[in-house]
Amino acid sequence: MYSFPSKPPIPIYTSEHSGAAGPKGSQPFTITQSEGALVYEEDLLIPHRKAYYLLVFVKQNQGRHWVDMTSYERKNRTLYFTAPHQILVKEAPTPFWGTYLTFTNEFLTLQQNAALRELPLILNPHNGHELLLSDADWTFVEEMLAKLSAEYQRPGEWQHRMLTAYLTVLLTYLSRLYTEQFTGGELSADQLLLQTYRARIEESFRELHEVSAYAEQLHISAGHLSEVVKAQSGRPAIKHIHERLVLEARRLLFYTPLALKEIAFDLGFSDASYFNRFFKREVGVTPAEYRSSIRKMYH
Repeated sequence: MYSFPSKPPIPIYTSEHSGAAGPKGSQPFTITQSEGALVYEEDLLIPHRKAYYLLVFVKQNQGRHWVDMTSYERKNRTLYFTAPHQILVKEAPTPFWGTYLTFTNEFLTLQQNAALRELPLILNPHNGHELLLSDADWTFVEEMLAKLSAEYQRPGEWQHRMLTAYLTVLLTYLSRLYTEQFTGGELSADQLLLQTYRARIEESFRELHEVSAYAEQLHISAGHLSEVVKAQSGRPAIKHIHERLVLEARRLLFYTPLALKEIAFDLGFSDASYFNRFFKREVGVTPAEYRSSIRKMYH
């Protein structure tokens, strides 16, 4: 399928690595349209992360790509979205018709953009990647992308506010579709708390391994957080932390040749033997056994 990189760590690309049809230069926000360009960037054909959120609105494109350990056959009139922590790899360059939209964590931390961070599409509690769009959805999306693209080409005092306004409408619309596709409806206050908890785990899972640490960040008691998370997800709050650690461990075991002790240290374990026991308890096999079996499966 593809070769594994010879040297760690997994590279992290800024927007200047987005391909021939993609945005150039490392910028907090970019939008680029392509009309059949052959997107080829050798670095994208090896496992990598992107240092930004990427929304790819596919009007027409064929081929297959991977997000973490899942493959996707690209569909027309579909949105593919990824966050900075996910590991991506393309299998081959193919002509692309559609639009790339990127923005960084720094862009989302600006005061006028803060509300965007809480949208379901950005929090992505279901770890989704593919959002199917109806004809009506695609028409709406194309109109908003046209407005964003026109404003992007018009620097000036009001540009950032206009970009934020259009982006807010677009991401809010897509978040409604996200909740319909992945949950079947609007979110309650408790469901939003679960989303926020998962988002905080995403930000700090390497450093914080206890539920109480996240409860402190959210200014609620650990008991209340545990109760809501268990009721909404069916799993204990600590399990969400453990699942995120296991996901990252799986990524590193699959995509890199890092030694087990290096992976343990990267994930915040001071003792490699404890990491080994933790992984076996959660997965059922040791990290070494998992690495051997998963690579045999995909080769």
